[in-house]
Amino acid sequence: MPDTPQDTPALARTRAWVEHAVIGLNLCPFAKAPQVKDLVRYVESAAEDPAALLADLAAELQRLARQPAAQLETTLLVHPKVFTDFEDFNDFLGVAEEVVADLGLEGEIQVASFHPDYRFEGTAADDITNATNRSPHPTLHLLREASIDRAVAAFPEAEAIYETNMATLRRLGAPGWAALRQRWERQT
Repeated sequence: MPDTPQDTPALARTRAWVEHAVIGLNLCPFAKAPQVKDLVRYVESAAEDPAALLADLAAELQRLARQPAAQLETTLLVHPKVFTDFEDFNDFLGVAEEVVADLGLEGEIQVASFHPDYRFEGTAADDITNATNRSPHPTLHLLREASIDRAVAAFPEAEAIYETNMATLRRLGAPGWAALRQRWERQT
């Protein structure tokens, strides 16, 4: 079982988002198993500036690299006080990748991103398909590349997940997404 900090309101909302949106809508067919096995570390960064967030990111990357996947599969680093603006957050992702490289973890761990205002390039801000990557708070998801490789090998047509997610969100629509979002917003 991962060393999971006590839930704060931000972590409670993030857990509820994973349960109701990521797993509930099957946006990531690989998410349920680590969640059920309690192999996901949810940690909130107290950082109030980019430098402090970088230090937390480096510490979490090292923790994930040190622990066997059988004990800790993945980490969600929630940072509600830093990069609340999506454009700033998106610009920071290149810096996050540099930290992975500086720690010698390229090819071992990758960073995925989620944000309340996530927007795919070329989409309108209100395009419902952006919701596939919209989380309650800015979040860096640290993933083991070996785990991704195993999951993709076990899932036929993994490349179709993106299109399936878009179709799921279009069927759900903005009112459905808003109703779902209320479930994790009530977590305080």
